[in-house]
Amino acid sequence: MTEQRALPATVALGGAVVIGVMTAAQARVNGVLGVAVDNGIVAGLVSFAVGLLVLVVVIPCLPRAREATARLWRGVRTRTIPFWMLCGGLCGALTVSTQGITAGFLGVSLFTVGVVAGQSLNGLVLDRLGVGPAGVVAVTMGRVLGGLFALVAVAISLTGDVLDAAPLWMLLLPFATGVGIAWQSAANGRLAERLQSPIAATLMSFIGGVIALAVAAGVSILVRGAPQPLPVDPWLYLGGLLGFAYILLGAFIVAHTGVLLLGLGSVLGQLAASVAIDLLWPPAEGPALWQLIAMVVLAVCSVVVAIPRRRRPRDG
Repeated sequence: MTEQRALPATVALGGAVVIGVMTAAQARVNGVLGVAVDNGIVAGLVSFAVGLLVLVVVIPCLPRAREATARLWRGVRTRTIPFWMLCGGLCGALTVSTQGITAGFLGVSLFTVGVVAGQSLNGLVLDRLGVGPAGVVAVTMGRVLGGLFALVAVAISLTGDVLDAAPLWMLLLPFATGVGIAWQSAANGRLAERLQSPIAATLMSFIGGVIALAVAAGVSILVRGAPQPLPVDPWLYLGGLLGFAYILLGAFIVAHTGVLLLGLGSVLGQLAASVAIDLLWPPAEGPALWQLIAMVVLAVCSVVVAIPRRRRPRDG
């Protein structure tokens, strides 16, 4: 098997930023869908089901994807793939559910900064433990400062009247989502490495997410009652397509960035896009304009200080 060539840090970081932009757009779509059906978990299930449908259509058209899917099935059936590598979809289910529950009320920006804290802290830990496909990534001063800048952005977002306007549990859910996104990046990256195919790892993520969300949606309907009818606006069903695109891209580039840098780059894209989204479609509650600008500036700083300046060639 040929050795995978490393992408330049700036190219890999650019991919991470694109992931963040798509994540912010997905948060807006799923947030509005969650409000429309009055059930964020059902909105998440719809989003993941659309993404799974896209994969079911695309994979048979790609010979290498078909071969990798067959390897995935053999690995699951014979239990030769570690179970934790198959659990990325559970974190994806948490992400889309939280988008549907909170983003429509808090706005995409405030949702994003909660994700920042979870991604930054868990990304630093997972890189140090070597969970991701990049292996053990040293805890450098730049990476620590990047995480601290991201946390300061979160602190700024929580100033003013935000804590009075939103319940604490709604603010904690995005943090849990950020922790899950970092884990999902590591698990999907390792599975993509094992299967030699990011798209097969993405398929597993969507299968696990659909199963988890179907169970959660069933419980939610039993407790809360039936959701509102699904809306007819086509754009409200783009969340699954965006999720398919950024999970696939993340599974590919995490081997070149590490979990933390992938998270920080995506945070930059998320915040920049979420500010634009919230300015165009103001949420019910959210940070003031000065807070949004300060958060973006700090996010840029967090990425810049964490970028590796030079890769040293490995011995041997």
